[in-house]
Amino acid sequence: MSLRLPLYSSALLLSLGLPAWAATQKVDLDYRVRFVPESNQAEVSITLEKGERIRSLDFNLGQDGRYSDFKADGQWSEETPGRGKWQPAEGKSVLSYRVTIDKERQPGRYDARMTPDWALLRGDNLVPAAVLDQRDKTELVARLQFELPKGWKSVETGWPRIGKNRFRIDNPQRKFDRPTGWIIAGKLGTRRTRLGDTDVAISAPVGEGMRRMDIMTFLTFVWPQMQQVFPRDPDKLLIVGAGDPMWRGGLSAANSYYMHADRPLVSENGTSALVHELVHVFSRIYARDRSDWITEGLAEYYAIEVMRRAGGISEERHQKIREQLIRWSKPVTSLRTDNASGAVTARAVLLLQELDREIRQKTKDKGNLSLDDVTRGLMRLDRVSTKDFIEITENVIGGPSKTLDTRLLR
Repeated sequence: MSLRLPLYSSALLLSLGLPAWAATQKVDLDYRVRFVPESNQAEVSITLEKGERIRSLDFNLGQDGRYSDFKADGQWSEETPGRGKWQPAEGKSVLSYRVTIDKERQPGRYDARMTPDWALLRGDNLVPAAVLDQRDKTELVARLQFELPKGWKSVETGWPRIGKNRFRIDNPQRKFDRPTGWIIAGKLGTRRTRLGDTDVAISAPVGEGMRRMDIMTFLTFVWPQMQQVFPRDPDKLLIVGAGDPMWRGGLSAANSYYMHADRPLVSENGTSALVHELVHVFSRIYARDRSDWITEGLAEYYAIEVMRRAGGISEERHQKIREQLIRWSKPVTSLRTDNASGAVTARAVLLLQELDREIRQKTKDKGNLSLDDVTRGLMRLDRVSTKDFIEITENVIGGPSKTLDTRLLR
């Protein structure tokens, strides 16, 4: 006797959570990068396994002529200055090009550089931002593979390693997964550890004077305090650095950051660029509407506060740091700007310190809330404005804030 299975309608299948058609199709997206030191370039290829699933990728190429020699399966066009549009062919489809590595942030100071022995750059420059137009039910599965010059030993990124010089790129917040964040390759020295739930790597070219063990020890010291403030440990953190002529500062990305090899762990004024950039990585608070004072002010506030909570700054030293901030920020009449200067950031720190005191005083009966609670609220937003900051603060306090009723924020 044969068994006859019942026939289900499409509507019933959908109601049971079993789609009758159009299941999500995963499409392999493979990036390959070959560094060519003799030409100060990298050869990059982007391969789509199923080109028919992607209608187009519209790249922002900028105006500096960094990208060149485009070759594509399908159609490539540059009809608009500074933009290039790729319409992949069906089946396996490849776009290849060259990109110049060296990039001056200031005259004679680089935030991307390649020598015969190493390269240090952001992946954002290897693969420019793009607007993705894809068919429904398409999910890209992105990987990054490096081909290193002879004599180069290794490569590090802020992404999970899945093989030799190979990484998995997965950003749930974006449809187009590209290898953003810092990348370093060549003859490297690297220290590794695990702090909390985060795999940490500190890497720099050999001979560049990077104090890897000092940095690792310092991170171990402040990490528990960072975890208490920011309930979002990164899965992986890469810290890279080098000496002159690299830019003499710090620059963060979502999964990595750069520090010049000569930057002290703690400056003479009592602040720490290392912790400042670490706050950016943990918080991922980005500003909008002339509110960069929030992003930079919080990073500097916690660069001081985290060290104080960890026992690295005495109350006497903390007061002296505050006095320096007062002197530095004296000319500031407004915090509203798209790019906070050092003086604006200093004034923002003072405002945040005053606000923390007000919140603690007004919430004694609610469990002693603090600026930490405002910060955690800000972390839930994609971009933060001054209006958002005030509304979240008032929600924490349960009413208006006297500290935030100031012409500095108008």
